[in-house]
Amino acid sequence: MSLKEKLDAIRAGGAKMLPAETLEIMHAETEKLRASGAAERSLGVGASLPPFELANQRGETVRSADLLARGPLVLTVYRGVW
Repeated sequence: MSLKEKLDAIRAGGAKMLPAETLEIMHAETEKLRASGAAERSLGVGASLPPFELANQRGETVRSADLLARGPLVLTVYRGVW
């Protein structure tokens, strides 16, 4: 199964569990984001992020340079509760 097929299955499963008005809001906001051109301004596959500092779950500052010194880095953003 391709990544697209897996993501489509996840979307379909989520659509069955969410109220219609919630789905309507989500789709409208997705369209606003697409129309904003944000995707065209984002980094592409293989691009590198500039150095950054972020707070971790304990409020401590974490520097990307320090993490990269230890090996490859994957950045995950948790959106939180819907």
